Amino acid sequence: MTRDIIPQKLASLHSAEEQLRQKASNMIADDARLQLHLAVTEAAMDLADMLRQFNSNDEDLKVAVVLGMRTFNAFAASIKLTLAGYHQNSALILRDVMETVFLLDLFAGDPSLIERWRFADKKARMKDFSPLKVREALDARDGFTSKKRFEMYELFSELAGHPNMKSSWMMRPQKDGDAVIGPFMEATSLEAVISEMGRLAVQVGEQLDRFFPADWGIPSRVAFAHLKQGWLNRFYPTAASEP
Repeated sequence: MTRDIIPQKLASLHSAEEQLRQKASNMIADDARLQLHLAVTEAAMDLADMLRQFNSNDEDLKVAVVLGMRTFNAFAASIKLTLAGYHQNSALILRDVMETVFLLDLFAGDPSLIERWRFADKKARMKDFSPLKVREALDARDGFTSKKRFEMYELFSELAGHPNMKSSWMMRPQKDGDAVIGPFMEATSLEAVISEMGRLAVQVGEQLDRFFPADWGIPSRVAFAHLKQGWLNRFYPTAASEP
């Protein structure tokens, strides 16, 4: 006989989470957009796993591998949380994905920075590679002045990362209703998290692909490219048609 060591109320909470997961699955089954977001997320995770399998003694490449593994774990946890009804906590993990993909982007554009990052002490890391410094470096490199990277980071921070009045918005099943304790499933919250997940997954896959050896992981890279194009065609048709 298996001894039940989980306290009763925690076991009941888990049962409710599983019921919400089924409800979320039914909602996703009726929404092709959410299915596409999850499909491109799965493809980006597959890229992270494929890059992990490449055997290399290149310490700089190993950094990209570990960062890719970090995104894999973060996506997996974020999916599990939002399907269980913990949308705010899921979004908090997506902020970690955002920081990681910005760092991958910086390293892919200037691989010499990887070694500096590897050997930096805390003071040097915060001076040169804090989330703020990474965003500023990317904006300067790309000639961006609109600070969209900052705006997205700030949005994740306010809604999910830091306790404040706005953070309670993601604890409300209804926009004008009261915050609730515990998990809940509601279409707007589920869509908000999964759509941001898909957007980040496209970026993660793009950056991880830049670290692949030319002849490695071709099936996974082709599968991601196909889903990415379908995602762009669906959500950013103008950008997808530009040369």
